[in-house]
Amino acid sequence: MTKFDKTNLKEYLDQCVEQYNQVDFIKNDPIQIPHRFTKLQDIEIVGFWVAMLAWGQRKTIINKSLELIELMKGKPYDFIINHREKDRRAFLSFKHRTFQATDTLYFLEFLQHYYRKNESLEDAFYRHLTRNDHSVKNAIIGFHELFFNLPNAPVRTRKHIATPEKNSSCKRLNMFLRWMVRKDEKGVDFGLWEKIKPSQLMMPLDVHVERVGKKLGLLQRKQRDWKAVEELTLNLRTFDPKDPVKYDFALFGLGVLENKKATLKS
Repeated sequence: MTKFDKTNLKEYLDQCVEQYNQVDFIKNDPIQIPHRFTKLQDIEIVGFWVAMLAWGQRKTIINKSLELIELMKGKPYDFIINHREKDRRAFLSFKHRTFQATDTLYFLEFLQHYYRKNESLEDAFYRHLTRNDHSVKNAIIGFHELFFNLPNAPVRTRKHIATPEKNSSCKRLNMFLRWMVRKDEKGVDFGLWEKIKPSQLMMPLDVHVERVGKKLGLLQRKQRDWKAVEELTLNLRTFDPKDPVKYDFALFGLGVLENKKATLKS
């Protein structure tokens, strides 16, 4: 891959952000699912659940997300708030890879418990931040603890909600937070949350972003973990301290959308 100095690399990545941060991106990505809704709570519920299911082929993720919405009668927030325990039986057949019925039922229980007392899922993250926090690390740690605070929280479901405390990269949670917090005029990310700052976001680190980050000299760490997320995000903050995670579009685009064109051949 072409070698860049710091100035040229920023220019190159900014160009890639402009190229990939477009509404055309939505049609082939799981983010299309929450884009089908307009109500804040519908977008939050669907966005969160879609993000938690986001591993494997994107087509499969999209299809499973649509199946989930159908089970919620096409009205996620209304269903979450008003459904009774007997209504959860329809979800017993829902599964995606290692996400099984036990996990689905607990997600329904937590979301109902939470939304009957709170207006927005943002506070489930924001309440754990202090004025000295420069990233969402403590927000994610606190959310994990909150999510599993109900008495019958299944141990097996914990693997679906990552936490930096276990040095996980927390890719899916960071992606969800990007969707909800980032603000621009492109129409991909929602930018509905006001309390968490875009500058506090951390990069969603998957195998594609990791590979590109290493080829561009933005990431040295061998393990794909939280420390790698911190290293990559810190380097990207030198390009844009107010919105470092916008470069997710560039690195993901180079890693996946342009993969067949051999953009990253050494």
